Amino acid sequence: MANPEKVSAVAEITELFRESDAAVITEYRGLSVDELQQLRRALGSETTYAVVKNTLTEIAAREAGIDAFEGKLEGPTAIAFIKGEPVEPAKALRDFAKKHDQLVIKSGYFEGNPLSEQDVKKLADLESREVLLARAAGAMTASMSKAAAVFAAPLSKTARTVDALRAKQDA
Repeated sequence: MANPEKVSAVAEITELFRESDAAVITEYRGLSVDELQQLRRALGSETTYAVVKNTLTEIAAREAGIDAFEGKLEGPTAIAFIKGEPVEPAKALRDFAKKHDQLVIKSGYFEGNPLSEQDVKKLADLESREVLLARAAGAMTASMSKAAAVFAAPLSKTARTVDALRAKQDA
């Protein structure tokens, strides 16, 4: 018969998987409680960083329909459950891992697709959605300004030509 606490833990982890858009598995061996708190703050309010039991996590992932973690759940494991845009939490994990060698990024998933450690780092290298949208808007604005100048050029050239002819006729 299953232990009620374990059943509850599996249900909680399953719900976290279902609510999140992405997740990143890490090994935290050697990090202090203060360092884990720093990491949680760096991840932001939309990300839940939870220390999990490997067997229960395997069951919960299977129940949530995620098979990206098979063979990755070994050693002390913590998972960053990311809601929304995953770029900023991935950057926070990457930057924290650079400063603290004890944090090891193992793998993850995003929109149902498995991610390797290198994929998580590539995701961290991307600009945030807002920055990319701002760049696209800036490029479109610049293109429209150039187009307006191109269309206005013949009109102003014609006006200058007419003024020059009028000045020549008056002289």
